[in-house]
Amino acid sequence: METFATRGYNNASLAEVAARVGLTQAGVLHHFPSKAGLLTGVLDLRDATEIGELGDERPRGMAFLRHLVDTAKHNAAREGIVRLYAVLSAESVTDGHPAQNYFRTRYQGLRTMVVDALHEAVEHGEVPTGLDHETVATAIIATMDGLQVQWLLAPDSIDMAAATETTIRALTHADLPPSPEPFQAGRAG
Repeated sequence: METFATRGYNNASLAEVAARVGLTQAGVLHHFPSKAGLLTGVLDLRDATEIGELGDERPRGMAFLRHLVDTAKHNAAREGIVRLYAVLSAESVTDGHPAQNYFRTRYQGLRTMVVDALHEAVEHGEVPTGLDHETVATAIIATMDGLQVQWLLAPDSIDMAAATETTIRALTHADLPPSPEPFQAGRAG
């Protein structure tokens, strides 16, 4: 994770990865068939870890949107993971990048979860009707990703959680419920 986060996929070498984990390049390739396979393994591990932190079932309605704010707060203590995501998601837009399908699928899945949460929030009377759920979901995710880049460049100047909450409140015209205690959040966005 550290190598891909600091150097990007294209500039990371198997030799550097092998040295960091105390293996030879052949040893790394024994576990992962290629550099692209290693990248996929890193991304899968990241997702599995964060899904495990979320628990058996995602929060519903506005509680899921609160979860996104809590995730932004949690991410402020995980610079390496945030950097990995920011670097690789940006790189993935280039032709032939091995993580392109991963990020395309991940963004679609996250948009679906946010849209579902907005539908649930309408059903529970938490937000007004008439919102364009797809557009609101896309804007929330774009805000979170943009904040991560700004935070990486100026961590003492950016409060990702506060800006995420402000954006969600403005887009939904609704307040968020308080954070559950004790704080538990995975990286949904």
